[in-house]
Amino acid sequence: MAILKTLVSLAATAMVVQLAMAATHSVGGANGGWDTSTDVETWVASHKFSVGDNLLFQYTPNHDVLEVSKADYDACQTSSPLKTYSDGNTLVPLTSPGKRYFICGTLGHCSQGMKIEINTLPTSPSTPPSASPAPKTSPSPAKTPQSASGSPSSPHVPPTQSPETSPSVTPSVSPSPAKTPESAPVNVSPSPADVASTESSETASSPRGPPSSPANRNRFQRCITFGFGLVLVVLLAL
Repeated sequence: MAILKTLVSLAATAMVVQLAMAATHSVGGANGGWDTSTDVETWVASHKFSVGDNLLFQYTPNHDVLEVSKADYDACQTSSPLKTYSDGNTLVPLTSPGKRYFICGTLGHCSQGMKIEINTLPTSPSTPPSASPAPKTSPSPAKTPQSASGSPSSPHVPPTQSPETSPSVTPSVSPSPAKTPESAPVNVSPSPADVASTESSETASSPRGPPSSPANRNRFQRCITFGFGLVLVVLLAL
């Protein structure tokens, strides 16, 4: 199914490209036409024609277009044309490579130069390319883990323990010397007399009334001073 879709897509693309590249050639050029006053053979020599192009013959009712064989073209013979056009605005598609011959069927006009030989060249490419199946990819081998620098990392080797930290070696610990009775802490409980004297000294040092520190007195003085200053400012403002 995927290959069929690819083929259809390629064919459509080729058609679009061919239509975009197709050109319509107005016989005689912009300043001429299909008549006896235009050198149509010189015009043909200056153009290239490819498959998919078109020839546009524009002419008056006293002219027509006859497609003839090579022999009739050379002899200006109008008795057995392959095709005849007389609509005055004839569009002839060039659908295949090769040579085609056109003359005017009016008596004497072919011998006066109203005859052209068109050599149609094949387009390249002439057919859309066929879709080839996608190549099968073999599974890639597992990648070796790499380090941050991009080089393959070596297998992990556990670090060798030093003799100081090896569990098989027990460090020797020298026994600490026995503490002497002098360095041992002595638990001495206070006597009832000491406790009583301590409580009496704390009771005497603790204040009985609310604290009246110098900081509180300074704050009160600043408040009174600020109040008097504010009153003076109001009086001066009045």
